[in-house]
Amino acid sequence: MYLPSFQPFAHSLLKTAGVYPPVIFTPKARGAQTARSFAVRGNSSPYFSTASALLVKTTGVYLRARPACVSLGSTNSSKPVALPLTGRTREHSGTAVRRFRWVDESRKGCVMNRIAKALRVGLSLLGLAVFGSVAGAQDVPPLDKIQSQAELDKAIATLDAPLFDSYNKCDLEKFASYFTENVEFYHDQGGLTLGRAALTESVKKNICGKVTRELVPGTLQVFYMKGYGAIEMGVHRFHHPGHEDTEGVGEGRFVHLWQYKDGAWKITRVLSYDHHAAPK
Repeated sequence: MYLPSFQPFAHSLLKTAGVYPPVIFTPKARGAQTARSFAVRGNSSPYFSTASALLVKTTGVYLRARPACVSLGSTNSSKPVALPLTGRTREHSGTAVRRFRWVDESRKGCVMNRIAKALRVGLSLLGLAVFGSVAGAQDVPPLDKIQSQAELDKAIATLDAPLFDSYNKCDLEKFASYFTENVEFYHDQGGLTLGRAALTESVKKNICGKVTRELVPGTLQVFYMKGYGAIEMGVHRFHHPGHEDTEGVGEGRFVHLWQYKDGAWKITRVLSYDHHAAPK
């Protein structure tokens, strides 16, 4: 919309701040007629758009379209100064109307805008990476979304695999994430271990680089626990890489009590028992 009363303010803003207002009036040169005005982008209020322009000038950050560095050119020319605007030109009531981008003619403004854009992209990628790692850690539905035994079996099997992958690879941070802070671990030969920190330290001391675990196919059983989670039972074997000739493969039974709470599945109790040499 064209506002004649807005013209002096537009000229003042252009002169003092170096920012192109939403309604642009090219300055009148000697012997030249008054230049035509350009319409405001879209249907935005000219006052709101001007405030946006001032924010851009103050912060150096372009909030909408990609920036472009332009120059007003020489003001000593006998011809009116034409601003290089982007987009298609259409005729409206005899006045050239163009879609244009907010611009800051200073080199500093353009550099800061490019930095801001790079930061936005970098933060977006970082966000995706973080979200991906969190989501990938437990790609399992919540308890109340599981509607069948088959879905429950799949959910617990999906939890068991990365749990013991971290166990075998000695990824202690990931391993610890599958247990509650006050977990209780009962072992028929090692006794009782209380707490996540103590359990993680025990794995570091006795398992890392010495033992790997393998779930015996066909032995996994899962039982639903209403309002709590599930019980996982099965048989697993333990190998001693590099020492198979002196240390045989061990076998044992286990019970894991899984709790679904605060959006995550975690183990609260472990029973590890009936350890013996695996049958050949």
